[in-house]
Amino acid sequence: MKTVLVGGCFDLLHFGHISFLQKAKNLGDLLIVALESDENVKRMKGTSRPIHTQEQRKRMLEALSCVDKIISLPTMNSDVEYASLVLKVHPNIIAITEGDVMTDKKRNHANSINASLVIIPKIHTPSTSQLAKLLDLE
Repeated sequence: MKTVLVGGCFDLLHFGHISFLQKAKNLGDLLIVALESDENVKRMKGTSRPIHTQEQRKRMLEALSCVDKIISLPTMNSDVEYASLVLKVHPNIIAITEGDVMTDKKRNHANSINASLVIIPKIHTPSTSQLAKLLDLE
């Protein structure tokens, strides 16, 4: 069985998220989503985020047929903590979106467990941050 690991905030679920998750699922048999904590989303995206709590975001992801398992991450403050998660999950593939600012770190995580890093081309659609601004939520 081939396991694929992805990570993210998935705050306002949109077409780009769905496309990414479906493409990631097509890479293997089991798709695991590492879902960022509310605190980490706030640190990465700003004080007005997340719009949905981690539990709400988890429930939305659970409704998607392409997602097999969700790991609700605790607040993480270091790359060592993410590396530990990757070691524990031990996926065959780590899938990321083109342009991911953490590509080098995720490549190192994949290499550390002899997994493949697959970069999925970004779909040009409004991001969560752009949608939040359009909806006057930020």
